[in-house]
Amino acid sequence: MANVIGSPSRYVQGRGELAHLYEHCEKYGKNLFVLVSASGKKRVEAKIAQSVEGTGAKVVYETFNGECSQKEIDRVVEAFKASGCSVVVGIGGGKIHDTAKAAAYYAGAPVVIVPTIASTDAPCSALSVIYTDEGVFDRYLFLPANPTVVLVDTDIVAAAPARLLVSGMGDALATYFEARACQASGASNCVGGKVTLAAMSLARLCYETLLADGLKAKLAVERHVCTKAVENVIEANTYLSGVGFESGGLAGAHAIHNGLTAIPETHSLYHGEKVAFGTLVQLVLENAPLEELEEVLEFCTEVGLPTTLADLGVENPTQEQLMEVAKLACADADTLHNMPFPVDADSVYAAILAADELGKYYTDC
Repeated sequence: MANVIGSPSRYVQGRGELAHLYEHCEKYGKNLFVLVSASGKKRVEAKIAQSVEGTGAKVVYETFNGECSQKEIDRVVEAFKASGCSVVVGIGGGKIHDTAKAAAYYAGAPVVIVPTIASTDAPCSALSVIYTDEGVFDRYLFLPANPTVVLVDTDIVAAAPARLLVSGMGDALATYFEARACQASGASNCVGGKVTLAAMSLARLCYETLLADGLKAKLAVERHVCTKAVENVIEANTYLSGVGFESGGLAGAHAIHNGLTAIPETHSLYHGEKVAFGTLVQLVLENAPLEELEEVLEFCTEVGLPTTLADLGVENPTQEQLMEVAKLACADADTLHNMPFPVDADSVYAAILAADELGKYYTDC
């Protein structure tokens, strides 16, 4: 099997770039169909209007209903077809991105992704994570191509709540460890090939950037300013992690995330917050060196990522609840089987409890 790396056709990051949206879209189509939340529209409408001023292009806004489910995707496809537009633009967070990518795929249209937060690595990937209407993980939809354009206005991202940037760090935290596991097992990555040297380098750089600049970026964003550390972490969360996970592959951390969706109390947590705990569980499954576990625990504690089940809102889980998490994480179609050793529900259950105890121990030290 060939080594394969996937990437968006163009990645654009800079301050004030949303005002140039149409400039980056016009070669793919004139009229823009913008999928966005009601609150997000208020934040971006003026800049988008500025970008199309004098072009004769029209912008049609469609309000996202809140969940990346098949029902919502189908609804957006029909709205796009009725709009007379030629380009799908998804503006917002990860579930909007995944819905826009899936809808564009079914409609046969180019897609432009505009993150207003750096909370996940979804923008750059040829992947949509599909949930039920109730928010429980359903399946992965692997797409034939990455987004046409990913445009990141760092002024907008830096103005978002710091917790969202930190959540993105949690998602990005898993990138190197999952790629490393896939390389060791020889598993296929998310674009149907083996891990490339470039993908492993990007995944490692992603982790190193988080350690170097994560805390600095969090503190800056808490004051709503965009520093070089913020720029670096936005790139790590969005591009390095996006290309790194897709071309490196997924393994334990994201499977644990998917398992955790079986517990309703975790639904209020962001994707990256659950992935961060999933990373700790994966490292326990691997029996990673204590020094590596401590490095990850220290990073999570510094920036405010969950390290215990209680941090996830699961105060007193029953054995049955955690075994359900473990069984869902071990589903045949999920990525836990990309680990370089056999994994079953019993070993995952044990690793969840051990990771929880490590988090408690480190917090109490």
